[in-house]
Amino acid sequence: MYKSLKACLDDLEQNQHLVRIKEEVDPNLEMASIHLRVHEMGGPALLFENVKGTSFQCASNIFGTLERSKFIFRDTLSKIQDLIEIKNNPIKAIKHPLKYANVALTALSALPLKNPLSKPVLYKETTIDKLPLIKHWAMDGGAFVTLPQVYSEDINQPGIMNSNLGMYRIQLSGNDYLLNKEIGLHYQLHRGIGVHQSKANKQGKPLKVSVFVGGPPSHTVAAVMPLPEGLSEMTFAGALGNRRFRYVYQDGFCVSTDADFVITGEVYPQDNKPEGPFGDHLGYYSLKHNFPVMKVHKVYHREDAIWPFTVVGRPPQEDTSFGQIIHELTGNAIRHELPGVKEVHAVDAAGVHPLLLAIGSERYTPYNQTKQPAELLTIANHILGKGQLSLAKYLFITADETNQLSTHRESEFYQYILERINLKRDLHFHTNTSIDTLDYSGTGLNSGSKLVVAAYGDKLRDLEKTVTETLKNVKTFVNPQIPFPGVLVLQGRSFETYDKAKQEFEQLNEEVKQKNINLNGFPMIVVVDDSSFSSATIKNWLWVTFTRSNPSHDIYGIKPFTEYKHFGCDNMIIDARIKPHHAPVLEKIPEIEKKVDKLFEPGGSLYTLIKK
Repeated sequence: MYKSLKACLDDLEQNQHLVRIKEEVDPNLEMASIHLRVHEMGGPALLFENVKGTSFQCASNIFGTLERSKFIFRDTLSKIQDLIEIKNNPIKAIKHPLKYANVALTALSALPLKNPLSKPVLYKETTIDKLPLIKHWAMDGGAFVTLPQVYSEDINQPGIMNSNLGMYRIQLSGNDYLLNKEIGLHYQLHRGIGVHQSKANKQGKPLKVSVFVGGPPSHTVAAVMPLPEGLSEMTFAGALGNRRFRYVYQDGFCVSTDADFVITGEVYPQDNKPEGPFGDHLGYYSLKHNFPVMKVHKVYHREDAIWPFTVVGRPPQEDTSFGQIIHELTGNAIRHELPGVKEVHAVDAAGVHPLLLAIGSERYTPYNQTKQPAELLTIANHILGKGQLSLAKYLFITADETNQLSTHRESEFYQYILERINLKRDLHFHTNTSIDTLDYSGTGLNSGSKLVVAAYGDKLRDLEKTVTETLKNVKTFVNPQIPFPGVLVLQGRSFETYDKAKQEFEQLNEEVKQKNINLNGFPMIVVVDDSSFSSATIKNWLWVTFTRSNPSHDIYGIKPFTEYKHFGCDNMIIDARIKPHHAPVLEKIPEIEKKVDKLFEPGGSLYTLIKK
C-alpha cells in the first residue's frame, strides 16, 4: 500500500527498479529524449532530481514494463482479479467461499474517504509557470501533462460516486493560452467528462474540473481503466491501491488529498481555443484543433511533490504497459461482455485503435457442409459497438476450432486468415463513419471508414514465401518484399491524388493480366513508400499498413468487382503510402540526441545501463 508517489518511487529504488538522474536536464525535448532511450532499452523508472526552470523533481517510466507494473501492485493484483471474476460470475463466490473471502476486504478499501485528517496536497499553492513545463516533440504546441487524472462531476447528480476520472491530454502552455490563467483540455464529447460538459452547457453553467497529477500509482491506472458506466474510478483506485481514495472540497472543487499536484478550474460553454499539435500514440502528430479551455482557479502541491510524466509516440511506449496491466486485471472479461467472443486484441504496433484482431465462435449453421462466416459477422458488429473498440478501422475476425490460434501472435494469425479468406465474399465495408480523433488517414477529423474481414472455413490456398522473377519485373510498383507468407509489399511513387492512384492500380491490373503474373499465393498486397523498411519487421508492417490507409479510399483489388453494393476481388490491395493530408511522422532531433549522450557516457547517471 503506497500513501504517495514518493513512497512508490522509494520502493522501486530499494528494489533496483529506479535510477536517479542528478545532472541538470532541460524539460524542452531533453527529458523526453532520455525517457524514450531508457524505455527502448527496457530500463528502470527515472527520477530527475535537477530539472531546469522548476524546483520540482520529475519521474518517468514508472510503468515502463509489465514486470514493474506487476511489482508495484504485487499485493493487490490477485485480489482485483478475484473481484472482477466475481463480478462477472457471482456464483463462484457461493461455490468457493474460502477462495474469495478476501473480496469483501478489498471492497472495503474501495469506499472513498471524505475530509481525511491529513491533506498533504494543500501544503502550498503555486502557479502553472512554476510547474515542470515538459515539451516532448519538436513540433508540439507547448508543454503538456501526459499522466493527468482529470476529475469532473455530473452537474445533475453531484458527488464522487457519479464522477468521472479520465486521462485526457492537458496543454499547459503555448498557442493562445494565457499562461497561469488558461490550460487546454483535449477530449471528445462522448467520453465521461464530455457527457458532464454537455449537461453543464445545457444549463449555461461552467463545469468544475480538477486535474490531479501524481499520487499513489493506483490513481493513475484508475484514470485509464475501462470501467463499466456508473462505476466510479475512485472506488477502483482505492481497491487497487488497498487505500481508500481520500478527497476534500476546496472552493467547490474536488481535491485528491494524496495527489502531488492539483489544478482546479472551470470550463465555460462554447469557450474553445486551438490545442496541439502533439506527438501521439499512432507515431504521428495530432494537429491543432479547437478544444475546451479550462480557466485556472488554483494550483496546489504537496511538500515533497514529484511530477510524473510519460512520452507518447510510435508504439511500443510506456502506455503499452497500461494496456498490459489492464489485460492482467480484467483477464477474460471480454468474453462476458461480448457473447461469442474468445479474444479481441487491439494491436499496439499498429497504434492500438486502427487494428483489431479477434477470434469468435461460428455456431449458426453447423448443418451446412460449406463453412463460411455467419455468427462472426454478428460478433463483429458487437465488437465495433463496444466502447473504444468502436474507434477501430480494421477488424480481422475468424473462428478457431483447434483452440490453438492466438491474436497476440500476429503473423501466425494473419497466415491463418489469409489461407482461408474468400476475397469475393469476406470484405465488409462501413463507409462515412467515425474513427479515432488522432487518426488522420480518413476524410476529416473523426471521419473515415471501417473494414471487417471475416474469414472462416477450410484452407483455400498455400501462401507464397518467396519473390519470383516475374514479380521483380513488375513496372508499376517495384522492390517486392515479403514480411511473412501471403503478404506482398510493393514500393510505389509518392502518392499524388486518388485519381492518379486509381490509374496506377488499373495499370497494375493490366500488367498482371498481360504478363500472366501468378498472385495466387498473395491474397494481400500492400503498396508503400519504402518496401524495405515496411517489411523489415512485423511491427513496421503493421504500423505502416494500418496507420496510413483508409479502407474506403485506399483498398483496391486485382480483378475488382462490385455486385449489389458488395466489393470483391482476387487479391486485396491496400495503398499504405503517405497521403498529403496525413499528419507528420514523429522524428527525433539529432542535436538533442547528441546532448543527452553525456548521461550515458562514463561518469553519467545512466552509464550503468549501458554497461549492463
